[in-house]
Amino acid sequence: MAEADLQRQQQESDGELRTEELLINMGPQHPSTHGVLRVVLRTDGELVLEATPYIGYLHRCAEKIGENVTPRQWIPYTDRMDYLAGMNMNLGWALTVEKLLGLQVTEKARHLRVLIVELGRIASHLVAAGTYGLDLGSFTPFMYCFREREKILNLFEAVCGARLTYSYITVGGLMADLPPGWLEECEKFLDQFEPVIDDLHELLSVNHIFIKRTAGVGVLPPEMAIDHGCTGPVLRGSGVDWDLRRDGDPFYTRMYDGYQFDVAVCKDGRYPGPCPDVPRETVLGDCWHRFFVRMVEVVQSVKLVRQAIEKYRAAEGDIGKPIKLNQKLPAGEVYLETECPKGQMGFMIVSLGEAIPWRVRARSSSFCNLSVLPKLCRGCLVADVPAIIGSLDIVLGEVDR
Repeated sequence: MAEADLQRQQQESDGELRTEELLINMGPQHPSTHGVLRVVLRTDGELVLEATPYIGYLHRCAEKIGENVTPRQWIPYTDRMDYLAGMNMNLGWALTVEKLLGLQVTEKARHLRVLIVELGRIASHLVAAGTYGLDLGSFTPFMYCFREREKILNLFEAVCGARLTYSYITVGGLMADLPPGWLEECEKFLDQFEPVIDDLHELLSVNHIFIKRTAGVGVLPPEMAIDHGCTGPVLRGSGVDWDLRRDGDPFYTRMYDGYQFDVAVCKDGRYPGPCPDVPRETVLGDCWHRFFVRMVEVVQSVKLVRQAIEKYRAAEGDIGKPIKLNQKLPAGEVYLETECPKGQMGFMIVSLGEAIPWRVRARSSSFCNLSVLPKLCRGCLVADVPAIIGSLDIVLGEVDR
């Protein structure tokens, strides 16, 4: 008699069902891992006992390249980190070099930077919301989100000629001023986009099936989020009120001087908005709250873009000009973090007084947010793993750099 038959007979005689642990490879080519991420799942039936992420499939050696080119030449490499928010990546590197140089951009450039990076934040969150709905089996929100994102990319293409990797914000200012009629087109977009936000809430935020798939799943307590270095919507979804646009380095927060906005943070476990057919209470810091923080943040970014348009129109002077390609850096060390759509993105430069930095390093928000995945997945169902990964909104270009 075969060994499997003997085991089956033994289980039947004992009167209990025995299961066997399995190792399952999820990725690195899997649509729900949001890039080339491999997650090895150790399962007992439908229960996940352990989830181990493996990275490095997209490694580009960007930091080492930064130690062999000048700061202006490295701008295009920042686009390839979070390639869904290239403008925000450009800004972080530009501000870091400017801090080392002791350089302040003009008022017009400051307001134009706010306008551009907040549009980039909206575009990034639209990808996060649309693909998250797709992960959980809803196709319509994906189409809505990408339709609106295409309109933002049209605006970016008009100003710099690119739709994904921009290299538009650079050290010393921006590569070009806005073309005629661009501000009016941007205002038209905002006017028609604001009602779409309500549609997205109807499709996802208060959708009964979506809430059932995300409420109480992947709960991240605030203490655990802080211990793992989580930032951005992942941290604020756990109730931690922290945003570098308000709380960061003064060299960065100066950019938002005079702007009015609220930090998007979940304060309790209640579901905002009408949702009568689901429980009104859930656990703070679950997948639903991380998603909802991004939706609230989109509204705040729209407010910031409108303010930036008015301030840009009122500002006098020019947008500054980029530094020379081979401009020497002063000797010293500098580190600066900015609030990007996925969290805090930091850049460090160590200079020996030459045109090329001695050391270049990047602190990735997605890398730290991904580090909490094993704890969030422990004890969940296999079907909940895509919901947890999607709620973290990682991008592997930034993780692997």
